[in-house]
Amino acid sequence: MDPHRRAAHAGHVDGNVLAGALGRLFGGEPTELIAVCGSCGTAARVAEARVEIDDSVAIVRCRTCTRTMLTLMFAEEPPRLVVSSLGELRGG
Repeated sequence: MDPHRRAAHAGHVDGNVLAGALGRLFGGEPTELIAVCGSCGTAARVAEARVEIDDSVAIVRCRTCTRTMLTLMFAEEPPRLVVSSLGELRGG
């Protein structure tokens, strides 16, 4: 099947439809989520990542290849999350 074709039953709705799924994904302990590095493919709990941190930012790196997977800027209100080479985030 052509990956650019949508299923015949697909429709367009707003992002509120994601509330349940995102709640299930982020509702538990976030450090137990599995982060898959988009660069090397390593899958590990967020708790196992290498983190460089200071008073305003945390840079989350893959423990295997050290590529930046995401950056959390928490000095700002509200905090911001910038996704870099994170390939996937799934429940643990």
